[in-house]
Amino acid sequence: MRVADLAKLLELQKKAECVRNICILAHVDHGKTTIADSLVASNGIISAKLAGKLRYMDSRKDEQERGITMKSSAITLLHSFDNHLYLINLIDSPGHVDFSSEVSTAVRLCDGAIVVVDVVEGVCAQTKVALQQAWLENIKPILVLNKIDRFILELKLSPLDTYYKLMQVLEQVNAVMGELFATDVMLKADEKTNSSGKENNSKIEGDTYDWSSGLEEADDENLYFSPEQENVIFASAFDGWAFEVKDFAKMYHEKLGIHEGVLKKTLWGDYYLNTKSKRILKGAQVKAKKPLFVQLILENIWALYDVIALRRDKDKLEKIVENLGIKLTTRDLKHTDCKVQLQAVCSQWLPLARTVLDVVCRKLPAPNNITIEKSERLMSSGGEGFENLPLETQKLRDAFVACDSSENAPTIVFISKMFPVETKNLPQNKQRPLTTEELAQRREMARKRHEAKLAGLTLENDHEVVEHEIPEEIEKEDHAFIAFARVFSGTLKEGQELFVLGPKHDPSLVLNKLDPSSIGLETTLKDLKSGQHITRVKIQNLYLLMGRDLESVKESPAGNIIGIGNLEEHVLKTATLSNSIACPSFSELKKVVVPILRVAVEPINPGDLPQLIKGLKLLNQADAAVQVLVQETGEHVIVTDGEVHLQRCLDDLKERYAKIPINVSEPIVPFRETIVPPPIVDMVNQAIEGQNTSQTKEEVNTTIVLTTPNKQCQITLRAAPLPNEVTAFLENNTELIRMTDKFCANRNNHKGSLEEPADSQNNENPESHKPGRSEKTLQKIESFKSELKKLFSEAGQEWEKVFDKIWCFGPRRCGPNILFNLVDNYDRSLWSSSTETIPVYSEYDSSFSNGFQLAALAGPLCEEPMMGVAFFVEKWEILNEPPTSGVVYGPLSGQIMSCVKDGCRKAFQAQPQRIMAAMYSCNIQANAEVLGK
Repeated sequence: MRVADLAKLLELQKKAECVRNICILAHVDHGKTTIADSLVASNGIISAKLAGKLRYMDSRKDEQERGITMKSSAITLLHSFDNHLYLINLIDSPGHVDFSSEVSTAVRLCDGAIVVVDVVEGVCAQTKVALQQAWLENIKPILVLNKIDRFILELKLSPLDTYYKLMQVLEQVNAVMGELFATDVMLKADEKTNSSGKENNSKIEGDTYDWSSGLEEADDENLYFSPEQENVIFASAFDGWAFEVKDFAKMYHEKLGIHEGVLKKTLWGDYYLNTKSKRILKGAQVKAKKPLFVQLILENIWALYDVIALRRDKDKLEKIVENLGIKLTTRDLKHTDCKVQLQAVCSQWLPLARTVLDVVCRKLPAPNNITIEKSERLMSSGGEGFENLPLETQKLRDAFVACDSSENAPTIVFISKMFPVETKNLPQNKQRPLTTEELAQRREMARKRHEAKLAGLTLENDHEVVEHEIPEEIEKEDHAFIAFARVFSGTLKEGQELFVLGPKHDPSLVLNKLDPSSIGLETTLKDLKSGQHITRVKIQNLYLLMGRDLESVKESPAGNIIGIGNLEEHVLKTATLSNSIACPSFSELKKVVVPILRVAVEPINPGDLPQLIKGLKLLNQADAAVQVLVQETGEHVIVTDGEVHLQRCLDDLKERYAKIPINVSEPIVPFRETIVPPPIVDMVNQAIEGQNTSQTKEEVNTTIVLTTPNKQCQITLRAAPLPNEVTAFLENNTELIRMTDKFCANRNNHKGSLEEPADSQNNENPESHKPGRSEKTLQKIESFKSELKKLFSEAGQEWEKVFDKIWCFGPRRCGPNILFNLVDNYDRSLWSSSTETIPVYSEYDSSFSNGFQLAALAGPLCEEPMMGVAFFVEKWEILNEPPTSGVVYGPLSGQIMSCVKDGCRKAFQAQPQRIMAAMYSCNIQANAEVLGK
C-alpha cells in the first residue's frame, strides 16, 4: 500500500487531465461510507481491515454514534491506472433525507459520481434524489450494485435468482434515468415551441407531436447503465470485493478460447455457453440454460462463500487460495471468524478499491472536459440565458471550459459551503517537526546553557528560547470556518486579491457604473448596503482537504477542490471568487428538500442572550440548510429539514457555538387561514334546503362597506374562496409570482427591465442592457399568465373575466391570495396601469394594496397568513375635500391602509372560516420483521 505523498499530490494538481473530482451518492445505509473507507485504505491512510468499521470520513461524534453520514467531507487520493498516476478528489456525502443540502454542495463541485445501490432494497427514495441531483448538475455517474453478499448469507438465493434480481435493480435505475431524460427533452421542446411563437391549431396535438419528435431525435446512447458499457460495478463493500464484467472476460478468454471483446459483450445478458461447440449463443432464458453471468461469475463467488462462510472447509480454502494465486497469512487461514477470511481472500482476488478507482479514471471526465452546456448553466444565474449576459462575461466561458490555469487566465472559484474546523486543528496551529537547522540551533543553545550553568551565569536570550519552545496560546475563536471550494479557472494563490461575489451579484448592473478599485479590503458583508453584493479579500490560507486533516498549500490550479481560510467575514454560505467583476455569480444550488421543522430557542439564563445570538449566527453560516429567523414576537426560530437535522443543530448550538444551556420549544406547526363555500349539509350530514330570512340577510352582509375615519374615502369589498386549482398553482409558483410582480411594476413605471430598485436607481446608463436580456424571463411570465388565465376560465363562469382584474397577490406580493379590482372608474390591474380618469386613485394605490398585504399576512382567526382567498373591490370613492378635519386622524394614505386591512378581515369573517394545517408526506421503509409491531 502506498501512503499519499503531498509533493506528488501537488504536482498532479497541475495536470487537469489526471484529476478526477467525484462524489459518492446513495440512499442511507446503502454502503457509501464503507466504500469510501476502502478507497481511503488503498492509500494507506487507514488499515484495510478497518474499512467499513472505522468510518474515517465521519469525523463527528454523532455521526459515529448514529452510524450515518451527516456532512459532506472530502479527501485527496492517489491511484495508478494504465501506467499513469491520477489524483482523485473524493467527496463522501450523506444519504439521509435530512441532509440533502449537503449532497447539493457536493455535486456542484464534482464532474462525476459513484451511485451506490443496495441490491436487496433496490432503488429507494434518496437513490432517485441522488440521480436527480447528478442529472441537474450535469455530472456523469457510474453505478455500484452493492451488498450482493446479502443474497448469499441472508436471503439464501441461488445464483440464477440473484441474476434476475440484479437485472430488476438495474432496470429500476435505468427507468429513473429514462424518466429524467424524457422530462428534460420535453421541457426543452416546450421552451423551443414557446420561443418560436408559432400558433398550433390544436394545442394537445401540437404538444404531443413536438414531444415525440424530441424524444426520437435525442441521443440517449450513453445515458443508461449497462455492464457492456463498463459503467456498472458489482460489489460487496463490507467483504471488500468488487468486479466488472471485463475482469472475468480477461480471466476466461484464454481458458475458453473466446475473444475477450466477445466475452465483454456477452457475459451480461441472455447468452449461454454451448459446451460442445464452445460457442456463445443467445436465448438462455427460452432454452432454460444458465446465462454466462451465472455460470462463469456468480457460481464461482457462491462456491467461495460456501467453502468459507457456510461449510468452513479449511482444506478446500487452501486449494482455492493456491488456484487464485493469492497469499494469505497463517493467521488469516486459521482465523475463527469466517468474515475475516472472506475479506482476506476477496480483497486480493477482486479488490474493491482498485476496481472502483479504475472505472473512475477510465469512465468519469476530467475537469478540462467540462461541457459547454454545464458551463453556461453554472454561469447563467437568475433565470437569464447565457447569450443575454454581457460580452465581457461571455468571454470568460472559454477559460472556464478549458480549465485554464495559466497566469493570464481569469481566476474563477465557486464556494459551495462553509464548514467549521477547530482552530487548534488548523495546520498553522499544530506543532510541526523541527528542521535540521533548528535542531542544530537548539543543541548549540543547550550546550551554552550547560556551560553557563557550570560558570554560574545566565544567558540573556535564555528567556526568549523558552518562549519560542512554548506554542502561542490561541486567543481567537474555538472554531474557524473553511470555504469548501473548487477552482474552475486560473490558479488560486496565497496573497492574491479577489472579488467576493454574492449570490445576487449581476455583472450587467455593475460593469458600467462601478469602479473595481473603489472596493477596499476592509469592506465585509456587514458593511454592504442594499443592492451591493461585492467585497474584496486577500487570500491568506489554502488547504488540501484530507478527510479529518488539512494540509497547507501555497496555490491550487484550475480543476481542483480546495479549502480556503479567513473568509468568515465575506461569505455567508455560498459565493463566487474572481479577479473580475464581470464574472457572474454561479446559479443557486439545487435543493430538493424544503426546511419544514421549526422550533423556538431561548437561553435558560436571560443574560446569555448575546451568546445565543452569536451562536445562531455561527450555526447559520456552518449549516447549508438551516434557516435562522427572528419572528415579529422577538422569538429566535430555527428551521430545519427534519428531526435528525434539528437535533444536530441543537447539539452544535449548545456545545460548539453558543456554549450555553438553552430551552427549546415544541415544534411550531405552521397554520393558514382560509374560507370555504357555504355548506350544503348540516352537522348531521343532512342537506340544507330553503334558506330562511336570517340566512338571506347573512348572505347580503358578506359585502362589507367601510369608511375612513375622516369620511373622505369609502370602500366596498367582499371575499370569496379561490378555486383549489388556482390556489395550488399560486402556491407552487411563488418565485415566478415575485418575478412577475417586479417586472410588471417596473414596466408600469416605464423602466422596462427587471432590475432591483436599489440597483435601478443608480443605473446611469439604462441603454447598456441588451433588449434580449429578459427574453427568457418574459417567456416564463407569459407562460405563467396563460396558465393562470386557463385555470380561471376552467373554474366556472363567475371566474372567466377576473384575470384582467388582478390588482396584486399577497402576502408579500407573491402569496396564494388575490386582490381583484372591480372599480368602475379605475382601470388598474397588475398587467396594466391606467389612472387617467381619476388621477387621485394613483396617489393612494400603494396604500390600498399595502392594506391588503397586511390583511393577508395575518388573518383574524389566529394571526396566521391567509391562503386561497380572493378579495373583490367593488367600489372605491374618494372625496376631494374631507367632510371633517383630518388632523386628528392622520394622513389619508394611512387611513386607507388601515381601512382596507380591517375591511378584508371583516369580509373574511363574513364567510365560513377554516384553519389549514400542514400535512407531512413521506415514505416509510422497514424490514418485514417489524411490520405490525
